[in-house]
Amino acid sequence: MSLDRRAELGEFLRSRRARLSPEQVGLPDYGSRRRVPGLRREELAMLAGVSVDHYVRLEQGRTLHFSESVLDAVAQALRLNEVEREHLYRLARPWSGAEPQSEQQVRPGLRRLLDAAADVPAYIVGRGTNVLAWNPLAAALITDFGALPPRERNLARLVFLDEGMRELYEDWPAKAADVVAYLRLDMARNPGDAGIASLIEELSANSADFRDTWERHELKDKTHGRYVYLHPVVGRLDLGYETLRLPDDPDQALIMHTTEPDSPSATALALLASWAQSTVRSGSR
Repeated sequence: MSLDRRAELGEFLRSRRARLSPEQVGLPDYGSRRRVPGLRREELAMLAGVSVDHYVRLEQGRTLHFSESVLDAVAQALRLNEVEREHLYRLARPWSGAEPQSEQQVRPGLRRLLDAAADVPAYIVGRGTNVLAWNPLAAALITDFGALPPRERNLARLVFLDEGMRELYEDWPAKAADVVAYLRLDMARNPGDAGIASLIEELSANSADFRDTWERHELKDKTHGRYVYLHPVVGRLDLGYETLRLPDDPDQALIMHTTEPDSPSATALALLASWAQSTVRSGSR
């Protein structure tokens, strides 16, 4: 199994047309009934300054050899953000066909960074949201990864198939949307990864929430942000997170959580760290 890039390209472009109305882009709306929401193909082609046939060939994926100027014009007409632009270019260009390595190993340098972060929850995520390594505080915060079979150490699988995750996040729908948006981006970055394709099939078959969220075609890279956790031991934790990637190893990301100094969450995190020392341990695949 692998990503059908032509189908993904068409679905992505249609989803972005659907979120724009004629009024938003300065076009007259003559009031005629639209079969689907958003801009028509001919309206989008006019905004981009390309022929309707040229745009239709792009949306239908008839070829993956479009010029940069055409892609730039379409991206501008659709008002794509930077992440969405890169996604469009990735889908609309030929793929080398190189298969990723089936098994990821945590680099020693990343392992040392993880171990040095003893006072904050930290873990390493690989392709397809697989959790490759973690420290005791991350296991205490999220779940005891070491008690799970390696296949189940996966953020997307946990968020959608583990009922405990729904209670752990104060805003579970936002967390779920972020995970799906990142997974879709990761799929496009690694179109030949059978593990990612298999994960998407599994989640689609077993979670209506995943199916509904996946159909939105949202994209989000994992950079920084915040989540509020409702931990069963220490209560509410308002945590920020930062994502660190090494330039020569972008498929592994070190995620570290932090709190505001002298805040209730900082106190709760210190209590969690004390509890973690006696209950969980660090580990890797």
